[in-house]
Amino acid sequence: MLQTVVFGGLEFSPLVIYFPIAFLLAALTRFILHRLNWYDRIWRVAWFEVSLFVCYLAFTVYVLNGR
Repeated sequence: MLQTVVFGGLEFSPLVIYFPIAFLLAALTRFILHRLNWYDRIWRVAWFEVSLFVCYLAFTVYVLNGR
């Protein structure tokens, strides 16, 4: 079960933690794809980036929630 994150007396959704982690993983993957010159082979770049972020977000929730 997802637990709330308490910061300064305020309760936040755990997605406040998961979103930046997923974004950093997606940005790192984009950087690596650019460096390897594989980014030009992607047909629909916007769809790829959104799906990559969603996959990383699901992975982050699965890994960090498996306490």
